[in-house]
Amino acid sequence: MIRSSLSHSKPYPEPSKDPLLVSLDRRLCRNPNPPLTSLLIDALHYIAHLTCPPLSLSMSLDAGPVDHPAAPGGGNCMVPGGKQGKLADAPASILTSQQRLRLNPNKDHKPDSYEDLQLDFSPVIFSSLERYLPPSMLSVGRDDKVKFMREILLKYLPHGERNRVQRQRDYRHKIISNYQPLHRDIYTILPSSFFVPSFLKAINDNTEESFRSIMSEPSPGIFTFEMFQPRFCELILSEVENFEKWVNEVKFRIMRPNTMNKYGAVLDDFGFETMLDKLMEGFVRPISKVFFPEVGGSSLDSHHGFIVEYGKDRDVELGFHVDDSEVTLNVCLGKQFSGGELFFRGTRCDKHVNTGSQPEEIFDYVHIPGRAVLHRGRHRHGARATTAGHRINLLLWCRSSIFREMKKYQKDFSSWCGECLHEKKERQHQTIVVTKSELLRKEDESPA
Repeated sequence: MIRSSLSHSKPYPEPSKDPLLVSLDRRLCRNPNPPLTSLLIDALHYIAHLTCPPLSLSMSLDAGPVDHPAAPGGGNCMVPGGKQGKLADAPASILTSQQRLRLNPNKDHKPDSYEDLQLDFSPVIFSSLERYLPPSMLSVGRDDKVKFMREILLKYLPHGERNRVQRQRDYRHKIISNYQPLHRDIYTILPSSFFVPSFLKAINDNTEESFRSIMSEPSPGIFTFEMFQPRFCELILSEVENFEKWVNEVKFRIMRPNTMNKYGAVLDDFGFETMLDKLMEGFVRPISKVFFPEVGGSSLDSHHGFIVEYGKDRDVELGFHVDDSEVTLNVCLGKQFSGGELFFRGTRCDKHVNTGSQPEEIFDYVHIPGRAVLHRGRHRHGARATTAGHRINLLLWCRSSIFREMKKYQKDFSSWCGECLHEKKERQHQTIVVTKSELLRKEDESPA
């Protein structure tokens, strides 16, 4: 049986005296069953360490693709005898055994779709992994790509993870094959029906100026804007209510969105995965590329989409936490409610997650149906009690496998962590003070 919760496995240090931070200890808000694409990150991590030298700390997230070096006795499409052969002439067995993945993905390559195939792993994994294929393999047939990538995944994913993948696939298949959607048209992205015209125009123009024209930034790194049409909000709410009704009727135990919410549903589990992928790729990533490049905003490649519910007989509030995402989209769908404000207290890295807040980092946000708030996942926040009515929000946690891999080799996060930036400024200030003191001392010691 798949558990509906997960204990925090990486305890944070003792929280500071800031009372808000007391509840943050051990409360990194996580998805108890992370998207299948997150397994790809582990596979690539294993492969990179087995076949590549360690990454340089100076490497940029936007660095160009780098191929793996050829292993002794073989290389990219080396045929017996040490001669470089054409890909079309190489047997499939040679392709599988001797080709090497790229260290960094080819961002310009448009991968094939694998949605129509019966595969061991999620089609999203194959589409993501295809960007890491060596150049010579990008032109081969889809079946050859699948065979190559499948052997890699089977080889490097731990057996326990493969079992978990299969359980989750079985879980989703059981839901989708039995649940009858109420509004099938919202399972496919329909921009003109989903979004308000101002948002759609800004996305089509795709410039920082167009984005800022529809947004406000009431606090650094927090962007708010009108996004969904009222009718779309109504349809989503109706679909979620229908799904919950079905769950209760058939007495099916569903997984909740994360370790902190006891109510709500994972949209990906009952058919919305492809639609939310398109939402992230076509509408969240262009904005994140402009406003959150330092946390992988331009390379978002997986998501976790879900609904949360607050009010009577639902969750009342949400404790102080950070999300398991690089960028979080939070849209209020309705209904009538009082309270439930979000409170933000600054962005922090793992090391500084329990440090205090600066005055300029303190901000409260009031939810309005149809209006979105976009922020970094590491922006510490919580939700105050919903004191009356019923509040329902759609959340999309957007993740970047590239950023997560690169972050393992970095120590300075001053481009986005408020405390790292504060410490950096303090070091710079101390350097100036010491330098100035030394110059004054030398001036005093110099002969008149």
